[in-house]
Amino acid sequence: MNQPRMVFCKKLEQELPGLPFRPFTDSFGQELYDKVSLQAWQMWLKESPRYINTYGVDLQTDKGKEFLRQQMRVYFGFDQGELASTAWKPTDGGEGGEGGTPAA
Repeated sequence: MNQPRMVFCKKLEQELPGLPFRPFTDSFGQELYDKVSLQAWQMWLKESPRYINTYGVDLQTDKGKEFLRQQMRVYFGFDQGELASTAWKPTDGGEGGEGGTPAA
């Protein structure tokens, strides 16, 4: 049985199984492959629709792709800055998961 490829995850700051693929074919995809764990990637996949829905991001446009890519760079810790606000707010003070409510 093959052992998973391990990476030191930039987001979670621990050694974890890495992505089994490069999510993009450019240098950023390689950076994600080298420095982001599968667990952190799955967290992003749950988080990213909040940005898409709040800002009406059209991922077929260069502007939409660049917006989401920049959010991703900040989310994973490759760039400094704050993530854009989303309409979703947790009800229990936790991060992600079920039970959130839209912001008023």
